[in-house]
Amino acid sequence: MIPLELRIGYKFRNSLLLAEALTHPSLGHETKKRHFDNQRLEFLGDAVLQLIFTDELYRRFPAYTEGQMTKLRARLVSRNGLKLIACRIELGQYLLMGRGEEVSGGRERASILADAFEGLTGAMYLDSNIDTVRAFILRESDDLIEACAEDYPDSNPKGLLQETLQSLSPESPVYEILSEFGPEHQKAFDARVVWRGLNLGEGSGASKKLAETNAARAAIALKLWEKKPESKPKARPEKATRKRSPKAVKKGG
Repeated sequence: MIPLELRIGYKFRNSLLLAEALTHPSLGHETKKRHFDNQRLEFLGDAVLQLIFTDELYRRFPAYTEGQMTKLRARLVSRNGLKLIACRIELGQYLLMGRGEEVSGGRERASILADAFEGLTGAMYLDSNIDTVRAFILRESDDLIEACAEDYPDSNPKGLLQETLQSLSPESPVYEILSEFGPEHQKAFDARVVWRGLNLGEGSGASKKLAETNAARAAIALKLWEKKPESKPKARPEKATRKRSPKAVKKGG
């Protein structure tokens, strides 16, 4: 296995796919020779990444709206988002590119690293299957997903929940950590938010703060403070049976 395969924990059966994923178009342009590059694999890898992140966000954040998931996914598959993952696996040092591109800092450029990571994703998908690729992508991006969610720019669910509830009562919501689980290097937490004795929602996360944030999101989605206990229908009073007066009975004949 080459060092990159050791780093990503996957050995390619078809080494040409890996070579194609690592080849920048500048190599062919500079040598004036026909040469494959990673552009087609980028196209495929982009679609694979979109699917994996969409599926993960849908499962991990059940209280997120469509708009929230769309914005979060956009951050993960952006050039800067993919560059972070590419730098983790030191992808830049394995790229094949023209001398001019390399001298101008191509191995550290966000656009090149993002494209190369998409190419690597596409190549791995063709060489294996979606489950193998998903395991790799989520292993390398798990904390980035949590960090993006925790730093979500368009949402402050705890603040919104606090403001909503205090418009109804001066009592503030209380957050409780229900449990923590997982190995020390990958802890996860369960939390709930309680208000006036009512469990409004629960959430999980890689930190206590994120677990509380997700609990607030769940509470906002459920809006249990608006749901009053159903009252039993009142029994309808029985109609009094009117007795016919003997005088009202007509005599026949």
